[in-house]
Amino acid sequence: MKVKIELVRSPIGYRYDQGETARALGLRKMHDLVVVEQTPQIRGMIRKISHLVRVEEAQ
Repeated sequence: MKVKIELVRSPIGYRYDQGETARALGLRKMHDLVVVEQTPQIRGMIRKISHLVRVEEAQ
């Protein structure tokens, strides 16, 4: 299953590793949208920055 991840809050002002997690997901700027395959690693990254992103299922 694929998920859409959108960066809705800036990682500026949060811990450095949270910004790096967003970049590792491919989220560079505000409102960037990526579609990725849902794996345990991706779910962990989403959980780490859940306060910065919006997640939806993709068809």
